Amino acid sequence: MNTQATTHKRQASAMERLFTRSPFSLVTLVARINGEITGEALAAAVGKVQQRHTNLRVRLEDDDRHNPWLTTEGADSIPVEVIPRESAEQWIRLVADAGTVPFDFEKQPPIRFFLVQSDEVSELIVMCHHILCDGMSLAYLVRDLLEHLGDPSLTVTALPHPVPAGPDTMPSDVSLNPMVRYVIRRMNRKWEADPVYFDQHDYEVLTEAYWQTYDHRLASIELSQTETTELVERCRRERVTVNTALTAAFAAAQSIELGERRYEPKLGVAANLRDRLRQPPGEVMGFYAGVATLSYEYDARVGFWDNARTLHAKLQEGFSDEKLFKEPLTWTLLSPTILDAINFKKLGSLVPEEAPGSKKLRDFSRRKDVVQGILKRDKMESPDRVFMGTAITNLARLDFPTTYGPLELERMIMKPGGAFPLANVNLVVGAATAAGRLSLTIEYVENNIDRDTMKALKTTALGFLLDDHGTRSVAGVG
Repeated sequence: MNTQATTHKRQASAMERLFTRSPFSLVTLVARINGEITGEALAAAVGKVQQRHTNLRVRLEDDDRHNPWLTTEGADSIPVEVIPRESAEQWIRLVADAGTVPFDFEKQPPIRFFLVQSDEVSELIVMCHHILCDGMSLAYLVRDLLEHLGDPSLTVTALPHPVPAGPDTMPSDVSLNPMVRYVIRRMNRKWEADPVYFDQHDYEVLTEAYWQTYDHRLASIELSQTETTELVERCRRERVTVNTALTAAFAAAQSIELGERRYEPKLGVAANLRDRLRQPPGEVMGFYAGVATLSYEYDARVGFWDNARTLHAKLQEGFSDEKLFKEPLTWTLLSPTILDAINFKKLGSLVPEEAPGSKKLRDFSRRKDVVQGILKRDKMESPDRVFMGTAITNLARLDFPTTYGPLELERMIMKPGGAFPLANVNLVVGAATAAGRLSLTIEYVENNIDRDTMKALKTTALGFLLDDHGTRSVAGVG
């Protein structure tokens, strides 16, 4: 059911289609709130924010050329579920379990709202597929929800329809050389001579196979206001950003706890692209994120902060427009159904033979074609090959109010999604600072790192950041 009279329809962009029907590309934001919230009040607030954000009113619809369109026509309502709160860590298990449930892209917006509720404190959880959002989108969305929860009479201010990132909105000085364009045209011709298309049923089969194979583990680390302030001040004295310090700490911890043989030096550090676009989207809900990738070896011969400064200099180079937009611009030139096919190529072999429709997915996963060539070039052809040690997304300091009528925001916790299966990355780290408190999540699969090693790794990383020799406790799924 739409909450706004005007309809909206546009074709999904190349950057969005990288996530098309991905089983694992979910972004989650959790807000811990002091004060009483009812299910009725949350449902009403969700209706209000649907009027503000177009992407909360869309479903996906394929045209006759297998291109997905985001349309407000005929989209069903968004699920809102209330669960009695029994423990402070209950939300962790809920997020892990709910993330395995497939979305019905063709019927409703691929987003879910949960309230882990008690009279005094609750966790508001928003879980959204990456095709609709980035991490900042959910931060703005949760703030908007809190504003309407705090003041139910607040008038809704609708934002413009999202203008996706693409060649027309990327910085004008970003380009690809003619040779790259020639190679892409050849790849497109080869693919279009014998393409394979995928639908909702294929997604559901792949999703079941993925979650039967991989069990994502999630840990949460919550710093106090005092610890957060001390970390920020220490980073300032050491002339690095908090983002750099977090990245260096988890890379260093892996180097120490995993050893040289298992340490993977490649890092991926997310970047907010909103202010870099020719048409800055502001607080509009959509996917406006990029990633800086680099190789980084921790040098145990010098101190942690010396290592952090070295990493900081390398990251500054990686955050140029040229490097952040090179890969997204390449995606815009590829035949878009190649992007749709990447996860099916990588994961199709996981589908059991007895599953309905398994032959199509299993045969495609083995077929030698353009998609396989792309994955092999990037060393991503196997779902079990680790090609990145740490992927980190830091929403940084969110300068949001802490009080909303009778409600108080205690902290925000963000779990990033991704374009790659988690088994390809040792650690996916999410960070957000709200109400003066830094919160961290760490997601991993035990196929790569066992629980005891992960526990040691977390405490080692925190020891570097807080100089407390890793004494901080962490919460997580066992």
